[in-house]
Amino acid sequence: MVNLLPTILYACMIGMTLLALLDVVRRPKEKQYQRLTGLLTLLLIHLAGELFIYSGAFVYAPSLAGFELPFRLLLGPALYFYAHASMSPNEKIDRRLIYFALSGPLVVCISLLPFIFMPSPTEKLALANPETRNPDLWQIAVFTCVTTTAIFITYTMLFLRFTFNLHNNHIQQLMERYSDIEKRSLDWLKSMLFVWGFIWSMYAIQYSLGALGWTLLGFEKVLPLCETFALALFIQSALNQKPLNESEKGLPETKQARTSLLSTKHMADIADKLTQAMQEDRLYLNEDLSLNKLSEHISESENHISETLSQFMHTNFFQFVNRFRIEEAKIALSVSKKLVTDIAFDVGFNSKSTFNAAFKKAVGMTPSAYRKNN
Repeated sequence: MVNLLPTILYACMIGMTLLALLDVVRRPKEKQYQRLTGLLTLLLIHLAGELFIYSGAFVYAPSLAGFELPFRLLLGPALYFYAHASMSPNEKIDRRLIYFALSGPLVVCISLLPFIFMPSPTEKLALANPETRNPDLWQIAVFTCVTTTAIFITYTMLFLRFTFNLHNNHIQQLMERYSDIEKRSLDWLKSMLFVWGFIWSMYAIQYSLGALGWTLLGFEKVLPLCETFALALFIQSALNQKPLNESEKGLPETKQARTSLLSTKHMADIADKLTQAMQEDRLYLNEDLSLNKLSEHISESENHISETLSQFMHTNFFQFVNRFRIEEAKIALSVSKKLVTDIAFDVGFNSKSTFNAAFKKAVGMTPSAYRKNN
């Protein structure tokens, strides 16, 4: 009854999660860490449920089979709530979204009622063997498994989408205030959304096929292995992620609407100041240049600069500053034999990867390709 490799892997994942929880609870009482604690706790319950099945322990307490299913419905919402605490400038989450998240476990509990009220634990245990299962009870079990899986994947994908949108909004906020966003962007979390989406989708497929009596060769071993690597990567990234300050999260949505617009002449004057700060003062060479520093340099408010960039110059702070950096880099690539990395740092970029991405987006080719063609 024991499936050895998945049992070992889920035991290892439980160990990793417990160690991560011990680390997080000792950290300052930041909302980000509190939400991470909740997410890790839910993951722990999910992993315990899988270990309960793969280790064969369910034969000693068949009534407990599926105890983790309602909690599993909260994994997607918990990931969103963690991302919200990490990135969103809004302190509170919409109550409607909270109620919607809580409705998932309730719906699953209702769908589990036919299985919970089966006549006896012995008959539940008999369902694991095709030779001993009761056909009528087996139909109930299949319906329960497929229904709970469909509910799980629906809720999870919706909240992964909400988290993806939250991250996109965060990036837009950063690009309005900073010329270097890499350390503040939480791009690792965006990557994890795709990883978890894939793993949980595969899990749903495996769970549904298993309920119907079908199996994919090696799937029950490959999936836990993938989940182990994904969990390790998530834990490492989440523990290394330092909380962002209020400025790095931007302004709450309710405060972003402008009550008045600058005149065209005023915006033109600010645009001239901005261009002068870049062309003559070469402020873009400051790798830590922010909207706040630029505001102080030209003696204009941050709101006025942002409005001028978006409404008059049709760009944002990040693109505006990096445009001058890229023009400087193009000259250096044409006349200098310096390493591309050195040129990136010379013109104000903090990393080669950011420089390459910005250069390719603006020029249409990589810095190395540009050098070869010039």
